[in-house]
Amino acid sequence: MAVWRKLWCRNLLSVSLLLCVLLLTVDVNARPANMSAVKEKSPAGKDDNEILPPDHLNGVKMEMDGHLNKDFHQEVFLGKEIEEFEEDSEPRRNRKKLIEIFTKVDSNKDKSVSAKEMQRWIMEKTEEHFQEAMVENKNSFRGVDPDANGQVTWDEYRIKFLASKGFNKKEIAEKVKNNEDLKLDEETQEVLESLKDRWFQADNSPNDQLLNEQEFLSFLHPEHSKGMLQYMVKEIVRDLDQDGDKKLTLSEFISLPVGTVENQQAQDIDDDWVRERKKEFEDVIDSDRDGIVTMAELEEYMDPMNEHNALNEAKQMIAVADENQNHNLELDEILKYSEYFTGSKLMDYARNVHEEF
Repeated sequence: MAVWRKLWCRNLLSVSLLLCVLLLTVDVNARPANMSAVKEKSPAGKDDNEILPPDHLNGVKMEMDGHLNKDFHQEVFLGKEIEEFEEDSEPRRNRKKLIEIFTKVDSNKDKSVSAKEMQRWIMEKTEEHFQEAMVENKNSFRGVDPDANGQVTWDEYRIKFLASKGFNKKEIAEKVKNNEDLKLDEETQEVLESLKDRWFQADNSPNDQLLNEQEFLSFLHPEHSKGMLQYMVKEIVRDLDQDGDKKLTLSEFISLPVGTVENQQAQDIDDDWVRERKKEFEDVIDSDRDGIVTMAELEEYMDPMNEHNALNEAKQMIAVADENQNHNLELDEILKYSEYFTGSKLMDYARNVHEEF
């Protein structure tokens, strides 16, 4: 979850990027300290976790914590079919599926994919992610709106949230009703305050602190709302901006997570981190090439439904595999660079491509 991960990575003063990655798997449902209204509870299930805004948003280039989305290219190329390309899937099956996708992207059937065709495909796959988020939001909203009145108060949400973290729901509800101090531990309190701020941002006029289903969608998935997208950009800039000018320099954008490099493996990871972020900053985000990224530039970069971005992304994706330099992609090129597009290596199966296509 975004806020829990962010807090852990900020508060640990001597961890490398490798250890930060490992921390993402720590159980956030562990019993909070210094809290009387707590009982032991088994780890929260998927439904409980769905009431928290996710750190990872499918089809968005940057995570909520400012990290680049490592799976972005695969998400906008595969759409909802991404789960079919598991790392250990049968290669021949994956190859056949990739050929099917190629024929769909190649809308004019000339056995070559242009930037315009790839742009159209990227927009379609991004829309798929939007629709998937909307379906998931319906289920999540039902979970926080038990009386089915179509509105959720902040108090209802925070009771549900704390209950999902192992707090005694009855005791918390009673304290909230009586406006009593909940005596939360510092970490939980910080998370709750961050969520509250986000909740109010998602609350459209009139600001009644009640969220309907559409507003709750904006709360969980800011990419669905222009205002929430701007809020997400402000949060990212706040986290990365070291001099407080509300802009990002290259040095601010590529700054390593707080920590020290303890071994060569961690050093290699840190070097990759810097290279990837430097390339993204210079080639994509800094659109006017002045060495500074403004909030407007970052917002344009973050907007998943920006057609100009989709075209640029299409050109970049083609450039990765365009070995004959004709600015288009042929099937054998996509198969050769299959790991970039699908996360699955199919090079051993590319030589017989013409037998099936």
